[in-house]
Amino acid sequence: MGKDNGVIVGLDIGTTKVCAIVVEKNGNGVVDVIGLGHSPSRGLRKGVVVNIEATVDSIRRAVEDAELMAGVEIRSAFVGIAGGHIKGINSRGVIAIAGKNREVTRQDIERVIDAAKAVALPVDREVIHVLPQEFMIDDQGGIREPLGMSGIRLEAEVHIVTGAVASAQNIIKCANKAGLEVRDIVLQQLASSEATLTPEEKELGCILVDIGGGTTDVAVFVEGSVYHTAVLAVGGDLLTNDIAIGLRTPHPEAESLKRKYGCAMASMTRPDEKIEVPSVGGRRPRILSRQTLCEIIQPRLEELFSLVDREVRRAGYVGRVNGGVVVTGGSSIMEGVPELAEQVFDMPVRRGIPRGVGGLTDVIGSPMYATGVGLGLYGAAHRDRRKFRQ
Repeated sequence: MGKDNGVIVGLDIGTTKVCAIVVEKNGNGVVDVIGLGHSPSRGLRKGVVVNIEATVDSIRRAVEDAELMAGVEIRSAFVGIAGGHIKGINSRGVIAIAGKNREVTRQDIERVIDAAKAVALPVDREVIHVLPQEFMIDDQGGIREPLGMSGIRLEAEVHIVTGAVASAQNIIKCANKAGLEVRDIVLQQLASSEATLTPEEKELGCILVDIGGGTTDVAVFVEGSVYHTAVLAVGGDLLTNDIAIGLRTPHPEAESLKRKYGCAMASMTRPDEKIEVPSVGGRRPRILSRQTLCEIIQPRLEELFSLVDREVRRAGYVGRVNGGVVVTGGSSIMEGVPELAEQVFDMPVRRGIPRGVGGLTDVIGSPMYATGVGLGLYGAAHRDRRKFRQ
């Protein structure tokens, strides 16, 4: 097996699965996917580590599969983070432009971003990302790249993503115990946006909704930058739970029924379609209408999309997202999800599938791999980053 020769690994530690995706840049500057490994996730609940040993075991299995496919040894990774503890705030920083010619230098840009992120945080929280939105020189706003411009006062508006110190440390600890150095931790919806959104969508303004097993991650883009992030502690596992209770069937069977026959809109199914539902306690399976299953799924998904809609309205960005909504994540694969989301949001919706990569595109061409591929793309763009040491 070859050494880790310039490959980049995205490690998506989710509530239902752990996924490792290996990418490398080819001679044309295109990012190629060369390996993929995934295993069921056992040690997380709603995006947060609740069992370190089980999580380490899941990471090891996913990484071993990815190593085997890619033929390289994996030593480091860019790791995704989610969970209800994630909070996003907007902030502004102001500095005087130093120097003889009053020209903005790299140091000035770093200073103004440092000034913007100097917000009071509780001791149990830390900054995960500082994402610049726009710069202003004197009274001129809307500047994306102020380097080399002249002025007296430089201002920056940024979006700061913070998370619980303990949750971030537990994810890093799990990766380290599995033998990986964590190069950086990346907000999952930020990673998913790298893989699924087009530059035009970001520029027009759009909402990314990443529906995972335990959480639904939301990011609002306005004029090419992130203006709002939120993590809702609801996801696909709630649908499975409702199916298990509503149809009185074991949890694994409920998950299987959801994947095989689930549809987000009961009106898209035929009344004469029948499904076999396994019973509990050794009782005989029952034959039910597929519409019965869909009538359990639809209200829960409507509720989920309504929560996202309420979050975006509360933040005040509804009138600024003309590019529509992109739904991605494993739970968006179900038939009828974009159509139901269109009804709730009252704007165009599409399903987000990883794009912008070469190599094993047929293997990773599913919304469930959006975060993993996005982490690989983020890593390729920030490959020199070494934020955490083992």
